[in-house]
Amino acid sequence: MKLSICIPTYNRPYYLENCLNSIVIAKNEKKIKFEVCVSDNGSKHNIHRIIKKFKKKLDIKFHKFNRNMGISINFLKVIKMARGEFVWMIGSDDMLTPDAFRYLDYIYRNNRRTDFIFVNSYSLHKDKLNKFPHPFNTKKLPRGLPKFSNLTKNKNCDFWDLVDPKIAWDFMLAMFVLMFKREKFCENLDAFDNQKIKDKNWMSNTDNTFFYLKTCAKAFKKSKAFFCAKPLSINLQGVREWTSVYYLVEIIRIPEILDYYRKQGMNFFRYIYCKNYSLRNFSNYMIKIFILKKKARYQYVNFKKHIFYNLLYPNVYLSLIYFVLRRIKKIIV
Repeated sequence: MKLSICIPTYNRPYYLENCLNSIVIAKNEKKIKFEVCVSDNGSKHNIHRIIKKFKKKLDIKFHKFNRNMGISINFLKVIKMARGEFVWMIGSDDMLTPDAFRYLDYIYRNNRRTDFIFVNSYSLHKDKLNKFPHPFNTKKLPRGLPKFSNLTKNKNCDFWDLVDPKIAWDFMLAMFVLMFKREKFCENLDAFDNQKIKDKNWMSNTDNTFFYLKTCAKAFKKSKAFFCAKPLSINLQGVREWTSVYYLVEIIRIPEILDYYRKQGMNFFRYIYCKNYSLRNFSNYMIKIFILKKKARYQYVNFKKHIFYNLLYPNVYLSLIYFVLRRIKKIIV
């Protein structure tokens, strides 16, 4: 197995050092053929200093844009830098578990026909991480960390079987769970609009938000896949500036991605089930977007269109009831 670990980064030298250090630890546990590709989206910080520190320990390719090109352009660049059979996309604030390479080697040897792997992940809040010496030693990972997916058994499946809220509530939005055949992915880069992806206003459209999901759907819609229940990465919580845009992502962008999945051949009943699930916070999140205005990317929401388009789904009406019940439960508890 030749693996490319692709890391897009921007102004996170502290966390990038943790990320690269975790790869060194995993490498020492199991030697497999891999490279690390890092693309810096015009950081003000000296990212190259961190790269230089790990040059002797890792096979690293590094690219830096002279200015911020937008998140999706940076993501695309780091994938194009890769030459491995498989690509694993992780954030610069994510880390690998010590046994990641050993377990991936086992998966690969027993699933040669697999094109796409969903890799489970632990969640660790930055406040917990900051209590440990820097760089963080992943061998001292705290016990009992929550998992991104709570399913406990590995399974061979078709690609569309992974689009399931029981596996992941975001339907593969989180890039750190995605590992895929590089050539097949790159052959399908026409899945997104090249003009839209250049729009630096993040979240302004589906393409410049989650172009990689559209590409994966087109590339792997007929592929064999594998769900890896064992977490092989650590996703750091509390670092990314997601809070204000989270409402837009869940009730606007994720349903749009599901619409695209359907166009690519996802089963109709699976589509309806997942679409309804994605709207479980529709009413209260729409209200929050309206109140927060620009902070929540209000300008990218056509309220009449999105409300009318989703009227057939029960959760549009039930979402407000769910919200009230959650509030009552909090008060009682």
